[in-house]
Amino acid sequence: MLQTDTLHPQSLGADLRALRKARGITLAELAESLGRSVGWLSQVERDLSEPSITDLRHIAASLDVPVSMLFGHAPAPAAEAGYVVRAGARRTIGSGAAGLVEELLSPDLTDDFEMVHSTFKPHSRIGEVVVRATQEVGYVISGKLDLVISGQGFTVNPGDSFRIRGEPFEWINPYDEPAVAIWVIAPPVY
Repeated sequence: MLQTDTLHPQSLGADLRALRKARGITLAELAESLGRSVGWLSQVERDLSEPSITDLRHIAASLDVPVSMLFGHAPAPAAEAGYVVRAGARRTIGSGAAGLVEELLSPDLTDDFEMVHSTFKPHSRIGEVVVRATQEVGYVISGKLDLVISGQGFTVNPGDSFRIRGEPFEWINPYDEPAVAIWVIAPPVY
């Protein structure tokens, strides 16, 4: 039987360390950009010290992630922490500004990849070409989505999948219904 009454928060420090490493930033470089000591940052990454809200804002800016990503650690039952993410406990990631709502399906960012649930609102588009040093695979659950990968246009439908390997890409949902996709991204970028 699963124990469900004891709550265990996911580790902010582990996620910060994973994001920092995924961006190729050393502990010393990040500490310097924050105007903090390496010792302080090391303690934050090991969950021995709790950063202030202002510190979290500066860390988020330095790592190029929305500050909401650092606040979204929902408690999970101790037996499930690091293993299971319940539908109501997903962390929202990204800004949502372009009409894209993303939720982290992975328990945290400490793996070699992240899994993301993406909902592309009707008549939305990213508005810029994205290039990132990642490998990404997506699977469309519902709706349709137009992709431009390395200048080539594609329309993907439910059941279709696609791959992007560090290539320039953009997405557009010119349709009247939302498109929902699952993305696996390596290394984690959020």
